Amino acid sequence: MVLAGGQGSRMEVLTERRAKPALPFAGVYRLIDLPLSNLRNSGITDVWVVAQFEIQSMIDVLAHGRPWDMDRTRGGLRIITPQQEGGEDGGWHEGNADAIYRTRELIREYDPEVLLVLSADHIYRFDYNDAIETHLAREAEVTVVTTQVPRDQASNHAVVRASGEGLISKFDYKPDEPETDIVATEIFVYEPDSVLSVLEEIVDERGDDESTNLEDFGHHLLPRLVERGRAFEHRLPGYWKDVGRPETYFASHMDLLQDSPALHLDDPSWPIFTLDHQRMPARIAASAGIDNALVSPGCVIRGTVRNAVLGPGVTVEEGATVENAVILHDVTIHAGADVRYAIVDRDVEIGKGATIGAEPPGDGPETEDLVLVGMGAKVDGRRNLKPGDRFEPRETGIELNK
Repeated sequence: MVLAGGQGSRMEVLTERRAKPALPFAGVYRLIDLPLSNLRNSGITDVWVVAQFEIQSMIDVLAHGRPWDMDRTRGGLRIITPQQEGGEDGGWHEGNADAIYRTRELIREYDPEVLLVLSADHIYRFDYNDAIETHLAREAEVTVVTTQVPRDQASNHAVVRASGEGLISKFDYKPDEPETDIVATEIFVYEPDSVLSVLEEIVDERGDDESTNLEDFGHHLLPRLVERGRAFEHRLPGYWKDVGRPETYFASHMDLLQDSPALHLDDPSWPIFTLDHQRMPARIAASAGIDNALVSPGCVIRGTVRNAVLGPGVTVEEGATVENAVILHDVTIHAGADVRYAIVDRDVEIGKGATIGAEPPGDGPETEDLVLVGMGAKVDGRRNLKPGDRFEPRETGIELNK
C-alpha cells in the first residue's frame, strides 16, 4: 500500500491544485515515481495506491500503472479511494493508520502474507525485499525501516529506540526532545492479521466516538505494537529524505547538484520510471551561462542559470538570472528577471525585470526564507517578491510587461 492521500498542506501553494505525491522531482520525475519504481525494481507488482486529495492529479500521473508495468488484468496497480457509505468504513481517511483500517476488508479479501506500507513523499532507493526478509526471519508483527538523521531534525519524525538485536523498545512520534537520532522512514512491513486486529482493538476502545480515533501510525498503532513485543527495526542504507516541507523539497534538489550525489537516479540497474512524454533536448544559446545545474529536455536557455534544477520546457531569456532555485515545468522567465532561493511551480510566467527571492541568512534556507510561486501564476515585471513571500496559483500581477 502506497499512502498518497494527504493534502500536503505544509507545502502551501505548491499543493493547492495537486496531490503532494504528484509534485515533480528532479525535473523529469514525480515524487510517487520513486516508491513505485522501488517496488517495480524489487519485483513487487501488486500495489494499491491510497488517494483522497486531488485524486484526478494522481490518476493522471499513475496512468493505470503502465510506466511501472503494473497495468494488469489481475493484480498490478489499484487506486483505493474513500467511500461515501454508511458505517465507520465510510468517509475521509483521518490519517494513515485510519486509511489501513478503512481498507481492512479489502486486505482480508486479498489475504497477503505480508503487508508493506509506504508513504509517497520520501526520496530514497531501497530493495524492499531486504526488509521483508528481516521481518519474516524474526517473525515480527511489524518491521520499521529506520535511518539516522541529524539530531536537530529528529523531532520532525517518529523517533525509534531499539536494542542491538533490533527489537524496538520505544516509538516516540515527533517528540520535542528526541532521545535518539534514529527515525522511522515510514516504510513498514506488517503481519496482516496482527495489524488489523490491533487497529480493531484500538477502535473498539474509542467508545461511542464517531471517529475511529486512529490518526497516523505514530499516535496509537505503532506504540501498541511496540508494547506487544514483536516490533523490530531494519536500517535503510544510503540516502533518505522526507520532502514534505518546502525547505526539505528544496534541499533534496540541491543535494542532486553535489559533485557526487548521495542519491543516484540514473543507474540502469535500478531505473526510475515515469509517465512523462519525451521532449526535444534542451537548447542552450550562445548567450547562456550555465554553472552546476540540471536542465531538463525542452528547455530554452539564453540567460544565466546557477545551482538550479529546471523542469521540462523552461525558458530563461537573455538577461534573466536563475540561481539557487527549483523551477518546475513550462515556466517562462523573461529578460532582466532575477529568481533566487525560490520554488516556482509549473506554467508560471515571470515578467521582465521582476525580482524574486534573496540569499538567506545563515546556512538555510528554511521554509520561511524561500519564495513559493503557485501553479499558473503571472508575476508582473514590477514585482519584488521578498524571502518568505507566497504568490498564489493563477494569481496575476497588474502588468506582465514582457
